[in-house]
Amino acid sequence: MVGIVEGFEEDLCRIEVEGQIRNVPRSQVGKGVRPGDVVEWKSGLWLANRQKTEARSKEIKRLMDDVWED
Repeated sequence: MVGIVEGFEEDLCRIEVEGQIRNVPRSQVGKGVRPGDVVEWKSGLWLANRQKTEARSKEIKRLMDDVWED
């Protein structure tokens, strides 16, 4: 299962999975996970996938550059 971290509130992490927001206990989120990270559910934890996060960031930047292009 793959999701995108929307943010943190108190002891919860908001993760978007298949278009729906899930409130997940921080204890189920790997250390170093930040808002905007692509995360995967592995071995009972949501762990950041740095390669997918970087690819997503590049795609968002490309889309924004297309919008703001002269």
